[in-house]
Amino acid sequence: MGVGPGAPERRRGCTAGGVRECAAQWLEPDVEAECPFPDAHGRALPLLPRSRRRESKRVLIVYAHQEPKSFNGSLKQVAVDELSKQGCTVTVSDLYAMNFEPRATRKDITGALSNPEVFSYGVEAYEAYKKGCLTSDITDEQKKVQEADLVIFQFPLYWFTVPAILKGWMDRVLCQGFAFDIPGFYDSGFLKFPLYWFTVPAILKGWMDRVLCQGFAFDIPGFYDSGFLKDKLALLSLTTGGTAEMYTKAGVSGDFRYFLWPLQHGTLHFCGFKVLAPQINFAPELSSEEERKAMMASWAQRLKSIWKEEPIRCTPPWYFGE
Repeated sequence: MGVGPGAPERRRGCTAGGVRECAAQWLEPDVEAECPFPDAHGRALPLLPRSRRRESKRVLIVYAHQEPKSFNGSLKQVAVDELSKQGCTVTVSDLYAMNFEPRATRKDITGALSNPEVFSYGVEAYEAYKKGCLTSDITDEQKKVQEADLVIFQFPLYWFTVPAILKGWMDRVLCQGFAFDIPGFYDSGFLKFPLYWFTVPAILKGWMDRVLCQGFAFDIPGFYDSGFLKDKLALLSLTTGGTAEMYTKAGVSGDFRYFLWPLQHGTLHFCGFKVLAPQINFAPELSSEEERKAMMASWAQRLKSIWKEEPIRCTPPWYFGE
């Protein structure tokens, strides 16, 4: 369904296949009626009595592809058409057409910062959500999510995960207070969702999507051990919000190696990089000043001998066990 850039797509079940569920407000219980909206040929179509219809479901499709004529675009349209025929109210957030901002920055907060001296996006977004001070592009998407019975994410796989623009939607829309809280995540999460969603921030994801292109970093054939960056080393240095205990096999988040698979193997190793063991600092915001100093000292000490390190065996057993 064609719409102008920046406008969400909406379709209701008012077609020959779905019209039976599109106008409940005009029906008395168990009374046959005609749809007040004619079909494309001007014909009034019959509606089922209220007792024989089900409540209309709301569906949000978060769509991330640049080209409407792409296969992803076709899949999105199939979902719109089929769900509309079922009587669903379907809303499409076409992120590229909307020119959705993927970067999580202080511009997302419209009011005063809770700590203007040191900016922490997660903290400020949480406080802004509680005060109603997030920008409208975020709150508009949050409203769509709240109204939806089903959210479909339609996207091509980029580097073993979502494209940067969709990653940015997740980073900015699914904020603390709206989608989860501490405590209040996983099975208690407000949307059953909550590092930046177990991977890199959208702005770094965008760097990977745009810089590590075919021809420069890899080719077909010419990937993994034959990738064009095979003479280079790569290392992930990152922090987490959760504690080390959370990122174990018995922990609530699972072994930290699981979330490293798409980054180290599916991105870096795919391009030929020899991957060094990651430097992970767990929960620095929950740590004491002395513990944070120890983390920095450990990193500095490691860097003194970094060129002597051997790469990890970037194969499935390293991540998932034998």
